[in-house]
Amino acid sequence: MYVETTPRETRNSLPIEMTGGPSLKALMNDYERRLILDALNASGWHQRRAAAHLRVLPTTLLEKMKRLGIRRARAVDPMTTLNLARS
Repeated sequence: MYVETTPRETRNSLPIEMTGGPSLKALMNDYERRLILDALNASGWHQRRAAAHLRVLPTTLLEKMKRLGIRRARAVDPMTTLNLARS
């Protein structure tokens, strides 16, 4: 099935970037990021399990995580309270 565009549709169809909305690339990166984070959270941040859930190789998942800037925040030990009272 083919859909023909009329000259009017062509004139009124501006690229998203020109209308001020997010680009397709930005939307795709956001969607991919959410899928990866959901898989990582569901697997307890076990990367091999998350990769299996997403049906990609673990190396592919790692590359995508690096490209999208996804890193697991490390737990920070609470700082010991300082005794500021003067002796």
